[in-house]
Amino acid sequence: MTSAPSRSEESSPPSPPAQPATPPTRSRRLLLPALVLLAFVPPMGIDMYLPAFPRMADEFRTDPAGIQLTLTAFVVGLALGQLVLGPLSDRYGRRPLILAGTAVCAASAAACAFAPTLGALTALRLVMGFSAAAGVVVGRAVISDTAQGPAAARMFGILMALSGIAPITAPLIGGVVTSAAGWRAVWVTLAAGLLVTLLVALVGVPESLPPERRHAGGLRATLATARSVLADRVYLGYTFTFGFGFAALFCYIAASPFFLQYVLGLSVRQAAVAFAAGALLSTLSGAVNARLVGRGARPALLLRIGLAVMLATTAGLLAVTLAGQLGRATAVPLLLFFVGLGMFMGNAAALAIQRVPKAAGSGSAVLGTLQGVLAAVAAPLMGLGGRDNAVALLLGMTFCVAVACLALLLTREGGRRPVIGAEGQPLPD
Repeated sequence: MTSAPSRSEESSPPSPPAQPATPPTRSRRLLLPALVLLAFVPPMGIDMYLPAFPRMADEFRTDPAGIQLTLTAFVVGLALGQLVLGPLSDRYGRRPLILAGTAVCAASAAACAFAPTLGALTALRLVMGFSAAAGVVVGRAVISDTAQGPAAARMFGILMALSGIAPITAPLIGGVVTSAAGWRAVWVTLAAGLLVTLLVALVGVPESLPPERRHAGGLRATLATARSVLADRVYLGYTFTFGFGFAALFCYIAASPFFLQYVLGLSVRQAAVAFAAGALLSTLSGAVNARLVGRGARPALLLRIGLAVMLATTAGLLAVTLAGQLGRATAVPLLLFFVGLGMFMGNAAALAIQRVPKAAGSGSAVLGTLQGVLAAVAAPLMGLGGRDNAVALLLGMTFCVAVACLALLLTREGGRRPVIGAEGQPLPD
C-alpha cells in the first residue's frame, strides 16, 4: 500500500521512477494485441480439450474426476507460476519472463500429444500451467506499468473482452480437431498457436519496468512487498471477489463437457457451440463494459451489477434443478450468467491491482494465485455428482458467487484511505 507523498515530496517534481513507463511508438501499437494473445493461453489450454473429455476418459479407462484432475493440474501450475513469476518480474523485469514462459509452455503442450499415461499427461499439464502463468501475471503488471486509474480499468476491460475470443473459439476448434484427428491432435494445434504467440510477444512486448523501478534484495524484499500488498484490506476484498467469481466460472468449465453432453443430451459439436455461445456473450458484455468505463461509468458499480446478475441466474437454475425441471429449454437462462461475468472480470482485476501500483507484479501474483487455487479446488468437486447430475455444478456456482458478493463487504471499509497512484494522486474506484 502506498501512502500519500510528504510535504517535501510535493514541493519537488516527481522522480522518474514514479512515472508510468511509455513504450516506444511501434511497441505501443503492438502491445495490446500481444497481451491479448498471451491472455489467450490459459483459456485455450483449458477449453480446447474440453470436448475430448469423454473420449479421454474412455482411452485412459477412468471416470470424469480422473480427467478433471488434468485440468486441476494445469490450474495448480497456473497458480504457483503466478505466485513465483509475479514477484520475480518486479525484480528482474517483465519481458524476459514473458518470453521464457511462453517458450516452455509451447514445448510442454507439444509433449502432451505423446503422453503415454494419464499420470504423465497430468504432470505435463502442471508444467504447462506454471509456464502459462508468465503471460497472464506479468501481462497484468505491464498494464499497471503503462496506465493508471480509469485508463487502466478501461485497458483491463478491453483485454478481458478481446481475450474472451479464446473461450469462444477454443471448444469449437477442439471439437473439430477431436472429431477429425483425435484428442492428441488438439495438443499439436495448441503448440503451434503458442509458437505464433511467442513470435508476436517477441516483437510486441517491450520492457515496461526500467531497472530503477525494480525491487532488489532477494527473498526478504519479495516477502516484504507481499506483506504490504496483503495488508490492504480493500485490495483483499476485490481479490477475493475476483477469485470466487472466477471459481464459479471454473465450476462450469470443469463440468460443462458432461453437463452439456450427458445432462442436456448434446453431441460433441453441439456442446462446443453451446459453450462458445456463453463465451461470446461474456465477450460482448465485456466490450460494452469497457465502453461504459471509458465514458465515465464507475467500475465498482458495474462490478456489483454483474455479480447480482450472476447470483440471480445460478440460484434460479439451482432451484429449477432441485425441482426436477431442468432441461434444454430451462437451461437457456444460464447464458445470463455470462452477461454478468463480462461486467465482473475486468473491473474486479483492475480495482484490485490499482490499489498497489508500485507492486503490480506481486499484486497480480496474489490475485492470480488465489484465482488458481480456488479453481483447482472446484474442478474435481464437480465430478462428484456423476455424469448425469447437474446439482453439484449449480450448487458450486451459486456458492462461489455468493461468497464473491460477501467479499465485497471488505471494500466498504469505513474511513478507508484513498488509493495513491504512482504519481501521488488518488485513484477513483
